[in-house]
Amino acid sequence: MRFASDISIWWVLPWAAIAIALSLWFYRDVPWLKELGKKWQIALRALRAAVIFLLGLLLLGLILESVNYREEKPVLISLIDNSSSLLNYKDSSTVRRSINEYRASMKERFGEKYELVEMKVGAFAEYSSSLELNESRSNLAAGFEKIHEDFYNRNVGGIVLVSDGNFNEGSNPVYAAEKISLTPVFSLLVGDTVKKKDHYIKNVAVNDVAFFKNKFPVEVDLEAIKIGRSSVTVKIFRDKQLVASQQVQYEGNQTDFQHVSFLLDADKIGYQTYTVVVNDLENEFNYKNNKRNFYVEIIDSRSKVLFLAGAPHPDVSAIRQELEKDENLEVKAVLARDWDKDLKQVDMIVVHEPGFNMESSLLEKIMESKIPVLFCIGPNAVANTVQGLGIGITIPSGKQTDENQSTINKGFAQFEVSQDLEKAMQYYPPLKTRFGNLKANGAEVLAYQRIGTVQKKDPLIFFVKKNAVKYGVIYGEGVWKWRVNEFARTTEQKGFTELISKISQYLLIKQNSAALRVDMPKRFTKNEEVVVNASFYNESMEPITSPKIDFNLKDEKGKQSKLQFGASGNIYRLSLGKIAPGKYEWNAIAYHNGKKQSKSGVFIVEDIDPELLSNSANSSVLNQLGDASGGKVFNLKKYSDLLNTLEKRGDITTISFKEASFDGLIDFKWIFALLLLFLGLEWFFRRWLGAY
Repeated sequence: MRFASDISIWWVLPWAAIAIALSLWFYRDVPWLKELGKKWQIALRALRAAVIFLLGLLLLGLILESVNYREEKPVLISLIDNSSSLLNYKDSSTVRRSINEYRASMKERFGEKYELVEMKVGAFAEYSSSLELNESRSNLAAGFEKIHEDFYNRNVGGIVLVSDGNFNEGSNPVYAAEKISLTPVFSLLVGDTVKKKDHYIKNVAVNDVAFFKNKFPVEVDLEAIKIGRSSVTVKIFRDKQLVASQQVQYEGNQTDFQHVSFLLDADKIGYQTYTVVVNDLENEFNYKNNKRNFYVEIIDSRSKVLFLAGAPHPDVSAIRQELEKDENLEVKAVLARDWDKDLKQVDMIVVHEPGFNMESSLLEKIMESKIPVLFCIGPNAVANTVQGLGIGITIPSGKQTDENQSTINKGFAQFEVSQDLEKAMQYYPPLKTRFGNLKANGAEVLAYQRIGTVQKKDPLIFFVKKNAVKYGVIYGEGVWKWRVNEFARTTEQKGFTELISKISQYLLIKQNSAALRVDMPKRFTKNEEVVVNASFYNESMEPITSPKIDFNLKDEKGKQSKLQFGASGNIYRLSLGKIAPGKYEWNAIAYHNGKKQSKSGVFIVEDIDPELLSNSANSSVLNQLGDASGGKVFNLKKYSDLLNTLEKRGDITTISFKEASFDGLIDFKWIFALLLLFLGLEWFFRRWLGAY
């Protein structure tokens, strides 16, 4: 224990002298004090000097340093592989018993000497003393990552990994273990390292989604062990019908790898189940890994665009031709008088000259549908009809026209505008518009009107929103001239194509404003817990949990289950547990303020068990861990040899830590208690002795 101060500690001595001098000066020429005995005179002066001295010590800012020593036992961590591959071997019946015997012996021999920690690792690592050996995913690196994070700067004496060395997720555990420096990694090897005769589908690589009427690739990796020179057939089935096949020739090596590529037709919309099969060979170790299912969602990505016009017009033709270049758009154009008012599956509407040869009821139906609309408003549009759309647009009602060119708004941020389009806009001929001012409340302006070099405040191309629905407006007639103009100047139409494409893309992108939202992944494995999360928003888009949300689940055989979400905080959660492989359809329903909200979808539970691919233990990984860290590999049945080695290790020992703490003298309450005591005693004695 020692004192420290911002100024020299030697100032205590002169300050003591000053305290005594101030006390003597305070009691100078005091008549009643002279009448007292010498003891009383000395006592009163001493009490006053002590108070002044203590106040000075506090002002010096003295700091008291105290040192303590703390001992930390070494931590021994048992990291047990909880994957099902540990049961793939001949001694699988004794694996669980041997692991439990090792754990019991560890506690018996080192329970008091060391701090023992037990962890298990599958898809992720966790602290647990339970042992299931049933996980289909093995991420050994996750175990070492967690140890590194949770025991950083701790006295970790050693790590014991109980595993067969096989992993099917994450990086090589050797790299993760390197982060835990100066810590030996010991391993208890499970399984037989002798490879068995087998060939299997090692991996199937395919995109989750394919587009209707396109082709999609499928990549199949095969591995053969001790098969010899032979030929096998790789087949792909859909709904038990053969869709593709290829011959594969093994070269006769100890281990052979073959890669096969297929190109399949996406000719059926929805979730499609495919099966890859390689034919069984005689005396294989495992036949279950010769077949694997995969699932592809084939979607019709085309958005449907409807053109409505009161009469044929070249502007409609120009915009339509640009949209038809996009293979993902299905375009249909009809005259208003011939339209059947069917808006099913329509994703965007282009309305040319609203009100011109067009019934008001038609536009009312369009606005009620909440489908994005691109309005082409020229001189023939009816002003009252435009204003009646209810999206904050007012146009002049007169018949006099004007001509306005365009200029890009530099502050437009809804999507990027290329230099090609910006340059092309400078050369585009003027559009014919109504003479007068255009009003558009809350508009996001893409292009302003321009006369020569003078930019007007009135917009020419802009967007507005109402109730989360987006509407676009091209104000003027003669857009077809822009297309012709650009082609005449450059023999291309890059700018015009970009303009129409980006306008349509912006309008087609849907914002999620639904009250009920369900977060349901589309794929699970058969050993994975299926968890569904949901949320519900009120009219102010605030999350609430008062509505009841029902969840209906139907499997491929038509069997239905009715469940209900449970509230958790401000969201909903539902666990379906582990369910059988197959395709499932789901539907979530909620009621709020008398309105029904629903969501539906499909998810797949894949019949994939990567652990079945392992037919031998991977001792090389465990040896690398031991060599890199100063550890060693032992057979699980000889775990007692490991315990003897741990006991003899001189580097697994208790460490003593020096811990220093600093406290300012002003933090000690007893100093203030002493001050109050001295002041109180002085006051009491003065009063008792008759002084004032």
